[in-house]
Amino acid sequence: MKVLIVGGGQVGSYLASLLRERGHQITIIEAKDARIEVLNRSLPGEVIMHGNGAEPAVLEAAGVRQADVVAAVTGSDENNLVIGTLARLEYGVHRVVARVNNPKNAWLFTPVMGIDAALNQADLMARLVAEEMSMGDMMTLLKLHGGKYSLVERMVEPNSPIQGKLLKEVKLPTECVLVAVIRNSDLLIPRGETQLMANDKVVAVVHVDQLPNMEHILSSGN
Repeated sequence: MKVLIVGGGQVGSYLASLLRERGHQITIIEAKDARIEVLNRSLPGEVIMHGNGAEPAVLEAAGVRQADVVAAVTGSDENNLVIGTLARLEYGVHRVVARVNNPKNAWLFTPVMGIDAALNQADLMARLVAEEMSMGDMMTLLKLHGGKYSLVERMVEPNSPIQGKLLKEVKLPTECVLVAVIRNSDLLIPRGETQLMANDKVVAVVHVDQLPNMEHILSSGN
């Protein structure tokens, strides 16, 4: 996959290294000389381009017309929005991802403006902290769909209200799906006849609003 990254700061440089490790073909655009020097220490020179990625001529020279994905991750929301809009509406890039630095600007980063996915770092961090404060012993394994859902793991406690019940007898919270039950060293695919036992580890996809309810039924319920 051909990925064009605009912004060679810490986010952009890490993203570039990560995608290269996964076999993707990347080009990264950076405007500041000091950051170009830093990028040259970790990336081959042929994938680095010096210029302002908000300028159409620079995007075209970097191969935006052939890109499968454009990631606008500069420190400027204005530039990221311009880059994303140009990539989608002018050059028809299939997938456009943009970084949001100021949460107050998040409302601008929509599909109408050409942005498929907006990464609002401050909002995600705040939600994660608030979520962890209310999750008890539940562990987040993965964030999904822009942080709206979590893949979580939690042990069934001996006094849990679902301990000893068949899965078909358990009323799970809305927007919650059990995807696995780990018992000792075995991974069980949950079925209606699966009996949930104390010390089982349950893996589930849960909407963030339902995490406290999921924690409640898996814990002692007190």
